[in-house]
Amino acid sequence: MRALFLTVAAALWLAPAAHAECKGQNLIAQLSPDAQAALRSQAAEYPYGSGNYWQATRGDQVIHLIGTYHMDDPRHAATLAALTPALDAASILLVEAGPKEEAALKSHMAAHPEILVNTDGPTLPELLSPTEWAALSTAMTARGVPAFMAAKFRPWYISVMLGIPPCAVADAATARGLDGMLQDAAAEQGIPVQALEPYDTIFGIFDQMTLQDQLDMITTALATEDQSDDMAATLADTYFDQESRLLWEFSRLQALDQPGYTPERVDSDFAEMEKALMSDRNQAWIPVIEAAAAKGPVFAGFGALHLSGEKGVLNLLAQDGYTITQLPLP
Repeated sequence: MRALFLTVAAALWLAPAAHAECKGQNLIAQLSPDAQAALRSQAAEYPYGSGNYWQATRGDQVIHLIGTYHMDDPRHAATLAALTPALDAASILLVEAGPKEEAALKSHMAAHPEILVNTDGPTLPELLSPTEWAALSTAMTARGVPAFMAAKFRPWYISVMLGIPPCAVADAATARGLDGMLQDAAAEQGIPVQALEPYDTIFGIFDQMTLQDQLDMITTALATEDQSDDMAATLADTYFDQESRLLWEFSRLQALDQPGYTPERVDSDFAEMEKALMSDRNQAWIPVIEAAAAKGPVFAGFGALHLSGEKGVLNLLAQDGYTITQLPLP
């Protein structure tokens, strides 16, 4: 797993929301019309390459699926209104992490600070070059984290933090996104909420990374630090345009501009990322979704990038005999 993990990780979990102080521009919109058309053509090659809201049916089983954006945005209100009838009719809401998992995660992190903080190895000033450490210190200070604290964080955690532009840090700390809004609506209707995976799944993904991979994440993030606001706007816009797979192809394009990244390396890295971040998790979710569907109508909400692709949730359900239909959103 290489440095480009950061871009996709931000899209899946920590994509920063619009904020009054953020002045970012949509980077895809700034490309030439031909370049945009080429990216959209590439995204369209994936099964179910666009669209956020879907229905899967098999016999009398009904599953509604919404690809979510995990940060707050005023545009979520219209989306939630459109989803409410199907959610109200559901017997269960499936999400990546429910209230029990969030509580377990917080408890585990409090009991095991070594997950985020390096307590027994070299610190970041020792692992990075003086120039890289100086740039990182500046970037983290802008996010409200003093350099002496940043020095002791795990490299992967630093990289995820760098995925949030300084203008959105305050919002990110309390954001619940569409996922949280769905859970609140379910609670009001007495609809049970169930997690699709254990609370520590994401830590398992990071554990697979080598130290050098994690350090590469930092150097890549620093190389694009001046575009952090723009990337925030791009992530949000592609989601609400229902083109999250377009972001994946744009990330490929950006990767090719990084030093040392050949087309072959980009293909290899992205295949590895898709497997770790999406495909493996999607395949583990399918039995959970289908077991719930056997008991009654299901509503499932999870990161939008999990929907598309050969091993996306929608294609996996189609392979199991479900009929997949896209549903409209405002």
